[in-house]
Amino acid sequence: MSSDKLLDWRSILVGFVGAGLVLSLLLWVVGIDAIVAQLHGAQLTIIAILLGLIPLWLVAWGLCLHTVLRALGTPTSRVQSIIVFTAATFANQVTPFGQAGGEPISAFLISEAADTEYENGLAAIASVDTLHFFPSIGMGIVGVGLFVLRGLNFDRNLLLASFTVTALLAGFILALTLGWRFRHRIKAMVLSVLPPIVRWVGRTVPRVSAPTREDIKHRVDGFFDSIARIASNRRLLILAGLFSCAGWLTLAICLWISLASIGFTVPFVAMLIVLPVASIAGIFPLPGGIGGVETAFIVLVVSTTGVATTAATAAVVIYRGATYWLPMLVGGGITAVIVDNLYRRS
Repeated sequence: MSSDKLLDWRSILVGFVGAGLVLSLLLWVVGIDAIVAQLHGAQLTIIAILLGLIPLWLVAWGLCLHTVLRALGTPTSRVQSIIVFTAATFANQVTPFGQAGGEPISAFLISEAADTEYENGLAAIASVDTLHFFPSIGMGIVGVGLFVLRGLNFDRNLLLASFTVTALLAGFILALTLGWRFRHRIKAMVLSVLPPIVRWVGRTVPRVSAPTREDIKHRVDGFFDSIARIASNRRLLILAGLFSCAGWLTLAICLWISLASIGFTVPFVAMLIVLPVASIAGIFPLPGGIGGVETAFIVLVVSTTGVATTAATAAVVIYRGATYWLPMLVGGGITAVIVDNLYRRS
């Protein structure tokens, strides 16, 4: 699979133009002058600590990918897995709908770096994204529980966030259970729906040759077999889950430090609720969920900490600059190197 079929640069450019408009509107509504004033007062020493934590997050989730690839039987070095995961963050951050939009590109990058078939790369990144879900929701449940134990006040937004965490956990477990229980029916459905679509693409798009039904069946079977191999290795799954937890906690600390950098020391327990719920807004149909994610973070930070909206917005700007824009630039450079190496081999 070639990279230019996956990376639609025109769509990405249009998406970022739309994202820029949404962000500009958000900042205008909150008050740009007040936000800039808050940012001017930010403590650079604390921001430097924040930036120093970003590699720890990428290492933790890169090691999660490394562990999943070990379970899949296509091991790569730890350093290579971390580098590839950083490139995968770029894919998630330049495509709409977050991980859902970036998975095809991430799978391509993994398959190239690990020298394995595309469906193995897709199974690996799908498993990693699934593993990330459970620690995030678990963190949210812990945060809600600690809020209750500490007798902190719940407003309407926080109650909605608590309900969202619980509903997501229940719904995701149900979806996984039903998906695995009826995987053979799902596979048959994919094989009945996908070939006509692929044939149409082959007839419509120049220089794209449509794979045969047998090719599609081989890849679909390979994907489900890869998922089964990963799920059967419980020891490595637990280890991957621990790396995922470490990454989520690092991100929660980053959000807490972002608020501290502008002079607000808030209960850390609030970050355990804000982070997983706000991250759900990544499905917003703009690159990396831009606009939806920032709005969710601002609303939840204000609800859980009582910080003023302008201060919360400034903290979110700092947090997203460190956890979205910086990894995207680094990951984009890595992606360019991987794609360039592919073209050179071709």
